[in-house]
Amino acid sequence: MQIGVVWTINAKNLSMDKSIASLAELREEGFRRVWTTQMPNEPDALTVIGVAGREVPDIEFGTSVLPIQSQHPMKLAQQATTVNQILGGRLTLGLGLSHKVVTEGMWGVSYRKPVQRTEEYLDGLLPLLNGEKASAAGELVTTRGALTLENSPGPSVYFAALGPKMLDVAGRRTSGTVTWMTGPKTLRDHIVPTLHQAAADAGRPDGSVRTVAMLPVSVTDDVDGARAEAGRQFSMYDGLPSYKAMLDREGFTGPADAAIVGDEATVADRISELASFGIDEYVGILFDRDPEVRARTRALLRTLDA
Repeated sequence: MQIGVVWTINAKNLSMDKSIASLAELREEGFRRVWTTQMPNEPDALTVIGVAGREVPDIEFGTSVLPIQSQHPMKLAQQATTVNQILGGRLTLGLGLSHKVVTEGMWGVSYRKPVQRTEEYLDGLLPLLNGEKASAAGELVTTRGALTLENSPGPSVYFAALGPKMLDVAGRRTSGTVTWMTGPKTLRDHIVPTLHQAAADAGRPDGSVRTVAMLPVSVTDDVDGARAEAGRQFSMYDGLPSYKAMLDREGFTGPADAAIVGDEATVADRISELASFGIDEYVGILFDRDPEVRARTRALLRTLDA
């Protein structure tokens, strides 16, 4: 199982120098891939990745995740293909549906028919990323045209999926899924088998889809304090229906229960367990603000990825 880590891009006060320095540090520590989140009020992730990735070679990037409702498939194909060319093919494009409170409350975009919207979006996006012409007239999303970029292959696409219908789409049409706030039993009994069954039903070969699991992590002796901090930082996810459903399915009382917290042995065991459930990549979100704790956590993750 590959081990990745979330690379933070200094959202409140964007500094490319600091972002590049922190990325270079992760690369020097031995991480092979970093993932970058995209919140609706933060800097554009692909732009920052393109700039920093040009400065820091030999490390891969994933987005987790870019919401599809905020830009047209052709615009995203333009940007993603351009960034992937800048990076020399080091980009993985993690996409997903946002949430009703964001799409309708902030953007004025309807959240209705999310599965249909995803299918129609991919109908336009995937051909463009493959260097083909798109001709997809949908009820919610229409994409017609082609990109003129030559020798610029698009990145592989993962789609964040939690429910069975979205996992079916991801398994049939993409390289896999990226999960968040989803515990080990749910990954084992629901996410992985549903994704792989969808791929098999579509006639795709074994190994054609991968599951990336993102969970908070902290290597610390102050377990109670870390869980309390996780509960504070991630409290919003208890109020978002898609994540709430995963927390409830796992039997968690809240986001704090999803965090992987403890000493080195405890954290290593819990992450290694994910591999036995068919998880292909674990991505840690370091939420503890203590520099010593963060250093201990990164050190363990690097060891597990060796």
